[in-house]
Order: sequence, then structure tokens, then C-alpha cells
Amino acid sequence: PAGKPHQVKMLGVSTRSLYIEPAVAPRPGPLCEVLLVTPLLHQLLLASAELPARYDVEGRDGALVRLMLHELRQSVTLPLFAPLPRDPELARQCTAFLQCPDLRSSPAHWAQRLNRSHRTFTRFFKQQTGLSFSAWRQQACLLAALPQLSAGVPVTRIALTLGYASPSAFATMFRRTLGESPSEFTERTRNQDTLNEPPADS
Repeated sequence: PAGKPHQVKMLGVSTRSLYIEPAVAPRPGPLCEVLLVTPLLHQLLLASAELPARYDVEGRDGALVRLMLHELRQSVTLPLFAPLPRDPELARQCTAFLQCPDLRSSPAHWAQRLNRSHRTFTRFFKQQTGLSFSAWRQQACLLAALPQLSAGVPVTRIALTLGYASPSAFATMFRRTLGESPSEFTERTRNQDTLNEPPADS
């Protein structure tokens, strides 16, 4: 959303940015979102990188931009967001956890560090982030897993590092949340990277 403070961290990837005038923003919600990029939207984003800043609004370039805005409007939101709380002390703890997430980290341990009872902490965390502690913790683990999967790190290593009891437990969570297995995500990412590679010189 326009004027929304946000931060993006990229690990070993390329990115393309699309800047949209607030008056025609296709998604009116107040929160940052991660969207599922369909094959069509993916190709539209690639094509938009070649558009001049002052493109022909009534011509082919304008039609491309309008179609891209339509695709963004109907894109599915992915649950890849771990909101940070406003409370400074809790925010510091959340930020540290995002750097090294571990599913075994318990709300009781967090409550103790913040000098709160378990019940008070649970209620406070939900008020500050909009998510339960367990849901937020899972989101943080998922956010840490995606760049590792894209980089080719084995699923077993990722699952055990994040504190899952087994790779299958991690895979079940992954499929339930994103609708595909870790191996399917890795394969799709690899295929997209191949499509983005420039053609070899002849």
C-alpha cells in the first residue's frame, strides 16, 4: 500500500519492481501482501521491464499495463507475512527470532523473558501482531525455509534446522500452507529461473 513502511530481504535472487500510482492501485487493503505470481503475470512482469517511463497509454504498452493490473487485482494472497509488533521489547525478540527461527521455541520461554504470565503473553502477542504465537512462529519458519529451498538446500536439513521432528512434518505444513510440496516448489522455482536466463549467444 502507498506510504506503508516495509522491508525486503533477498538472498541470491533477481527481482523486478513495478511502481504503481496510488490512484490506480489494484489492491485496496491496508497491509503488505505476498501474492502468488501466475505464469501469465510472471511474463507480464518480465515484459514490463522493457516499457519506457512514458509509454503509450492507448497503445499496446497501455494494454499490457492494464492487463497486469487486472492480474494483480485477482492474485491469490500467500500466507507469507510475519508482522512485527509495536511494543519495542517484543519487537526486538521477534526480530531476533526471524534471524534464527526454531519451531521448538515455546511461548512459555518468551513469556518468561518478557516477565509476563503465559496467559498474559498469549493475549498480548495476539493483540500486537494479529496472529497467535504458534501461527506467527510457523510463518517465521516458512519465511526462512523458502530462500533455502530456492538455493537448493536439502529439505531434511531445512526441516531439522527449523526444529521440525521430521522432514515429513515440515512437508505437511508446507503443503497445507502453500498448496504444494517443498520439492514441487523447488522444481517450479528452478523452471522459472531457467525461463529467465538470457538466450545463449549464437
